[in-house]
Amino acid sequence: MKAVVQDTYGAPDVLYVEERNSPTVHDRDVLIQVRAAGVDAGVWHVTAGKPYLIRLFGFGLRAPKQRTPGRDVAGLVTAVGSEVTRFKPGDEVFGTTLEGSFAEFTRSTEDRLALKPETVSFEQAAATPVSGSAALHALRDAGRVKAGEKVLVLGAGGGVGSFAVQIAVALGATVTGVCSGTKVDFVHSLGAAHVIDYEQEDFTDRPERYHLIIDTAGHNSLSRLRRALVRYGTVVIVGGEGGGALLGGFGRTLRAPVVSALVRERMVGLMSEEDQPALETLRGMLADGKIIPAIDKVFPLEEAASAIEYLHAGNPHGKVVLTV
Repeated sequence: MKAVVQDTYGAPDVLYVEERNSPTVHDRDVLIQVRAAGVDAGVWHVTAGKPYLIRLFGFGLRAPKQRTPGRDVAGLVTAVGSEVTRFKPGDEVFGTTLEGSFAEFTRSTEDRLALKPETVSFEQAAATPVSGSAALHALRDAGRVKAGEKVLVLGAGGGVGSFAVQIAVALGATVTGVCSGTKVDFVHSLGAAHVIDYEQEDFTDRPERYHLIIDTAGHNSLSRLRRALVRYGTVVIVGGEGGGALLGGFGRTLRAPVVSALVRERMVGLMSEEDQPALETLRGMLADGKIIPAIDKVFPLEEAASAIEYLHAGNPHGKVVLTV
């Protein structure tokens, strides 16, 4: 099979395509013929090995332990292990992988997968697990959002942000999105009641105060975010964008609980995982049309490096996806 691989950390051009054996299926494994794979910010971080903090979390100090990047996947089940009960060959599934999704075949387990709704394309399904789960956990679990509350989403035009806007609206919140001027109309189309062009206006200068702020952009200090909250409001930091080479944006994630202990507002640094219950919730929202994954551009597998570069440049309106 063809697979995108890397032998060292660096810019996306360290990636190349090689022929390798298909994954071996163990008792609890599900073998998937990949039809599409999502490209999220984490792929760039793992490819680059930055911030350096991530190398301490099992990715490899000097070189990546997992040679094939990618976690989001959608495709066809081609084989299952003897202990698998939820899926069978021929099922269309989406979720995350064990060995990297930038390949013609990948291996996963049934607790990482859900059935793909018939009304959703493989590309849309592949765009959902990582970013959709992060948005869901940020709003529902960490943010404890309630119907009728005001939610501010920073980075509303990006991968996680585009899901956060839609999920917040589906949960009954009134959403204000913050994005660049080129994405204002796009964020409105996601369901945001109000959109702020950060190139023209500082959201902290507005009189509005929010019950919950979801920050996916990584460029605001915790003190600035607190200024836009109602009394006892909540800030949830999502992802590790911005910051220096050592900690990156994870510095804010680590500081958030410390600050939270000293102030009246809740400051939460989200460490999201793509668990099976979250996937099932997202599956229901996809099937009902409550969320529609916004895909900016689709690249073929062989152009994985270009897809990662395009994502990292900050241009996408929503998600970037590879097709296989």
